[in-house]
Amino acid sequence: MADITTDVLIIGTGPAGSAAAALLSSYGIANMAVNRYRWLANTPRAHITNQRAMEVLRDLGREVEDEAYMFATHQDLMGENIFCESLAGEEIGRMKAWGNHPLSRAEHLMSSPTKMNDLPQTYMEPLLFKTACSRGTQARMSTEYLRHDQDEDGVTTTLRDRLTGQELTVRSKYLIGADGGKSLVAEHAGLPFEGKMGVGGSMNILFRADLSRYVAHRPSVLYWVMQPGADVGGIGMGLVRMVRPWNEWLIVWGYDINGPEPEVTPEFATGVARQLIGDPDLDIELLSANIWTVNNYYATRTANGRVFCMGDAIHRHPPSNGLGSNTSIQDAFNLAWKMAMVLKGQAGGRLLDSYDAERAPIAKQIVTRANQSIGETGPIFAALGMAEGVDPEQMQKNLQARTGGTPEAEAQREAIRKAIAFKKYEFDAHGVEMNQRYRSAAIVSDGQIEPDFQLDADLFYQPTTWPGARLPHVWLYRRDTGAEVSTLDLCGHGRFSLLTGLGGEGWVTAARDVAAEMGIDLVTHLVGPRQPYVDHSGDWARASEIRDSGCLLVRPDHHVCWRAPVLTDDPAADLRRVLHQVLAR
Repeated sequence: MADITTDVLIIGTGPAGSAAAALLSSYGIANMAVNRYRWLANTPRAHITNQRAMEVLRDLGREVEDEAYMFATHQDLMGENIFCESLAGEEIGRMKAWGNHPLSRAEHLMSSPTKMNDLPQTYMEPLLFKTACSRGTQARMSTEYLRHDQDEDGVTTTLRDRLTGQELTVRSKYLIGADGGKSLVAEHAGLPFEGKMGVGGSMNILFRADLSRYVAHRPSVLYWVMQPGADVGGIGMGLVRMVRPWNEWLIVWGYDINGPEPEVTPEFATGVARQLIGDPDLDIELLSANIWTVNNYYATRTANGRVFCMGDAIHRHPPSNGLGSNTSIQDAFNLAWKMAMVLKGQAGGRLLDSYDAERAPIAKQIVTRANQSIGETGPIFAALGMAEGVDPEQMQKNLQARTGGTPEAEAQREAIRKAIAFKKYEFDAHGVEMNQRYRSAAIVSDGQIEPDFQLDADLFYQPTTWPGARLPHVWLYRRDTGAEVSTLDLCGHGRFSLLTGLGGEGWVTAARDVAAEMGIDLVTHLVGPRQPYVDHSGDWARASEIRDSGCLLVRPDHHVCWRAPVLTDDPAADLRRVLHQVLAR
């Protein structure tokens, strides 16, 4: 007999686990979340928060989205990526990042009702965790996962109370492993992985210091410091990351993982900080210092039976591109509605198979992209004459050579500019963040051909309503108040949605009847003149890719699962067919 019974047990309360708990509680599903530590994140590890992650927070409630903005550093202050010899020293170059180039900014504004921002994990986790607990999640801190056993009806998980040392068992219908990059749940579930752990070494140095005189005139999240032969050793490049403008900072300093592991003493950490900032007398309040490894490792299967893993448990990669917590939150958004509908008897258990089909490719994509971004720093080293194997003294001469008036120096400056501009694939890769298209049994394309990407799929988000893609955002207008409403706001919140236009009234009637017959929540929106939502700008007519009488069927996670270009002869039969397939009924 288990000590505790719940529908879903979640191991880990990071961005993935807390988001899953918040979503499940919002959908009315009993769940319990445990954390082996006494509290949440104690360092601001993840921080870049992209538009797709913010759309999940917006779906949880405008109060959740607004609180995120309240604590975040807004997009304007994310600014430009600065490459320099030190913060106090000479600047080498810069690039507009994170949607701050005017062209990229326009794309961001057209793509989502939300705004990219910088929200450290020390703020994101408490926001999601608080939302979960306030809506019904039972949470236990200082509670350690030990093992699990699953059978046809559920999962029995053994935990240890770290305060008393006593073991307890939890019986749940499903188990979610969101227990990070050393996930025991994924290991015990036997999930297969590809890649390699520990491909590089880094240290984090967290400190407080007022650096406004060096940075306030050139706001940025990331200041890249190139220091060949630095007195404190390392690989010749360090990163000074803004945590809170402009007095809390995190330095990332790489070390050779093939050599001895450095001992990060307070003296050493303070020395690294002063060296990279370029101020030997800087007053520093050291908060913490630790080492970590760069990983290139992803799960090729994300679930086994009733056990599902998400977040860093299934995609382990460096912080390049800022994809970690964003992808973790999106894992939860994909799984939570499916689990809720299965538990409520509204969907068959096979619906949960689509989680693996849809998210495993994303895990591979982002791990590959993040590690590729590290490699793409190589051309900057090469252009500066700091390539691997070059003597540090020669590196300094090569770095100095760019300041000459010779043709060789001009060519070097051009190479530096091109190498820095190429880092757009890491620091402004909007397509990587927004272009996910799902392929699974929970998507019904009816043979409609997937549109090609007309632009670089990593750099540019390209909206489409092709089944499997996220519903495009455009602003509609409320007829009664004239207020703007995003198409995304008409969807989500744990419900299926159907969007149609004038001439598509048959879809509305069919949706009402089929939803009642199947016992599901399906909301409909008829867009057009004298309707509750009006397309004054014509943007929806262009973005919907259907005729006015057609329809889009949208899942609770904002992804289109089916579309009909025009009203069919038997809309109820078509909706019934599609929903039965999507929900594995």
